[in-house]
Amino acid sequence: MNNVKFSLIAIVVAAAVLAFAHWFKVDYLFFASYTILQFIVLATAWNILGGYCGYVNFGSAAFFAIGAYTSVFLHKAFPLPVPLLIVVSAITAGIAGFGMGYLTLRLRGSFFAIATLALAVVLQTLVVNWDFVGGSRGAYIIRPENLEIGSFQIPYIEYLFALMLGLTVLALVTARAIEHSQLGYGFATIRDDELAAEASGVPTLRLKLIATTLSGAFMGMAGAPFPYYIGYLQPQSAFGLEYAVNSIAMPMIGGTTSWVGPLVGAILLGSAQQYATVTISSAVNLLIVGLMLVAFVIIAPNGLIGLVQDWLRKRRAS
Repeated sequence: MNNVKFSLIAIVVAAAVLAFAHWFKVDYLFFASYTILQFIVLATAWNILGGYCGYVNFGSAAFFAIGAYTSVFLHKAFPLPVPLLIVVSAITAGIAGFGMGYLTLRLRGSFFAIATLALAVVLQTLVVNWDFVGGSRGAYIIRPENLEIGSFQIPYIEYLFALMLGLTVLALVTARAIEHSQLGYGFATIRDDELAAEASGVPTLRLKLIATTLSGAFMGMAGAPFPYYIGYLQPQSAFGLEYAVNSIAMPMIGGTTSWVGPLVGAILLGSAQQYATVTISSAVNLLIVGLMLVAFVIIAPNGLIGLVQDWLRKRRAS
C-alpha cells in the first residue's frame, strides 16, 4: 500500500472516530481519548529515534514540556489559535531536538541516554526560574467553554480531541512513510550496526540529526495543546515522569521496529491506565507500566508485533 492510499485510509478512520465520539457525547470519553491519542503521538515520536535508530531517549518529557511552555509563552505574549501554537511548538521543539542531537549524538548507548535525561533536568530548572511562564507557581490558561465555528458551537474539549486526532494521523503517516523510505533504511543500518554503516559510507550523523529533529518536533506538537487541556500548567505536570516512562514503554510493549508497535502499545497501556485512574487511582499508573514491561520482556521481548510476526513465521514454516 502506497503512502497516499494509507493517508486517505487513516483520515477516513479518524473522521469515523470523531463522528462516533461526537454522536456519543460523553465528556469523559473526550478527556480519556485525548490522553491516549497524546501518548500515541509521543510513543511514535520516541520510536523514530529510539526504535528506528536504536538511540534510547530519556528526555521525552523535555520536548513535551517545550511544546507546552511555548503555548503558555505565546498565550501570554501573542495569543494565537491552537493550530498555530502547534506549528510554532513543533518548530521550537524541532530546533531543540536538532541542538540536542548535535551536542550528544557522538555519544552512544547509556552515555547518550544519560545526556538526554540531563537535558530534561536542565530545562526544568530553567522553567522553574522563568517567572513569565509561571515559574514554580505554574500558569493558568483560561479557555472558553465552547468554540464557535460559524453558527455552530462545539465543546472545547471536543475541539482539542479533534486536533490531537489529526496529530495522531500525521504522526502515524509520517512514521510509516519513514519506515518504507530510503531514510528508514538508513535508520535501520544505524540501529543494526552503526560502525559498519559508517564504513559503508552512510551519513550516520546527518541521519541521526534528522531523527532527533523529527522526534523532538512531534513531541513538541503533542505538548502544545496540553495547557488548554489541563487548564493549569506547572513544571511538575509538564515534566512528569509518566511522559518519559510511557513514551519508552509503549513502543517496547507494541514493538519498536514498526510504526504499528507504538500505536498498539499506546492503546493497550493507555487504556489500562485510564481504567485504573477511574476505578482505583492515577497513582498506580506507573505500577501498571512496570508490571506490563516486565511481563512483555519475558513473554514478548520484541513486543506484540514481534510476537505475531514470529508466530506467522513458524506457521508458514510448518
